[in-house]
Amino acid sequence: MTRPATIKTQVSSGGVIYREEIGKEVEIALVAVKDGKVWSLPKGLMEKGEEASETAVREVREETGLSGKIIEKVGDITYWYYIKEDNAKCRKTVHFFLLEYVSGSTSDHNWEVDKAEWFPIREALRRLSYKGDQEIVQKAKEMLSGK
Repeated sequence: MTRPATIKTQVSSGGVIYREEIGKEVEIALVAVKDGKVWSLPKGLMEKGEEASETAVREVREETGLSGKIIEKVGDITYWYYIKEDNAKCRKTVHFFLLEYVSGSTSDHNWEVDKAEWFPIREALRRLSYKGDQEIVQKAKEMLSGK
C-alpha cells in the first residue's frame, strides 16, 4: 500500500440543537448521511473569516433546516480520516456548541444530508453512529440537566 503523500488539517464546527416542551424529554436534532445509514450531529467546514460559533449556527441551519441561538460551547472532538482523491491523511477538529431551537422545520434541510429528525436525547445517544458525537451529546445532556 502506498503511504499518504500529505497530511492535511480541517476545522469544522457544529451544534447540538435542542428543544424543550413541558412534560416531555428534551429533544435534539440529528442528521442522516450515507444513504440514511449514518446518524450524526450537523457540522461543516468553517468558511474564511467565520467564527466557530457562526459556523455552528450556519451549518445547523443548512443541514437541519432549524435556526438556533448559541447557549454555550460543549467541546471539541478531533479525529483522523483518509481523503482518497488527495491520497492524504486528514486531522479534523470539530468545535461543538449547544443551540436552543428558535424556528424552522427539519423538512427544510439541504442536499448534503439524507434527512434530519428530532429525537428524545436518550434515543439520540443510541442512534448516533460515532463515539465522538455520543460524547458531545452526553456532555450537552449534562449541561442541560444543570440549567
